[in-house]
Amino acid sequence: MKRSSAGFSLVEVLVAIVVLGVGIVALVGSSAMVTRMIGRGKVETRAAQVASRRIETLRMAAYSTSPRCTAAGFISGGPATTSNVTESWVVPTVGKVRSVQVNVTYRTVQGTRTASLQTRIEC
Repeated sequence: MKRSSAGFSLVEVLVAIVVLGVGIVALVGSSAMVTRMIGRGKVETRAAQVASRRIETLRMAAYSTSPRCTAAGFISGGPATTSNVTESWVVPTVGKVRSVQVNVTYRTVQGTRTASLQTRIEC
């Protein structure tokens, strides 16, 4: 009796299903990680934007008067909360070049994080 060799055996089909299952599980795991990374990046970008906006506000206040850096708005301040990001800023009161620092605090899934942005403003 002659056997037909066309088609797949049961063992080959089971091996293919196992390999496909392992690939799908890996894909699902990596997509969850990518989703978390996107969320974290969104929060960190928002915090950087808030700090950058504050630096530009302070720079505009410093350059709005003559002599420079005598505007009422060019002072240390905070805390102020914008878009779930708390910011505070430190402006030195003397110096031809003042090193301005903005600290932002924001919440993540892993807890509270703080970041600083520092620049120099010429007076």
